[in-house]
Amino acid sequence: MLFLLVTLIITVPLVLFALSNQELVPLALWPTDYSIEVPLAIAILVALGLGFLLGAFVVWFSALTHRRRARRAERKVRLLEAHVDSLKARTGSAASLPPAA
Repeated sequence: MLFLLVTLIITVPLVLFALSNQELVPLALWPTDYSIEVPLAIAILVALGLGFLLGAFVVWFSALTHRRRARRAERKVRLLEAHVDSLKARTGSAASLPPAA
């Protein structure tokens, strides 16, 4: 139900924006003479979508170093825990022996 409500809150303004901006605008690629005419709403929404995807990629890429450090730390913790367990086992078996005279 919450997903439907959030989707409705986001979708209604986008649809109203698209319906109120139907004028055709030319989009051209600068070094070439290539040009197309698209509705203003489509041009803006596509630009916003590309900006969102670019931002998400930048955030994902910057988080790679943190995830790598976390994996290394987890691996090191597992190795250290295994070492502690082996030392405990060795100490436990040594403690069960009678003292040397």
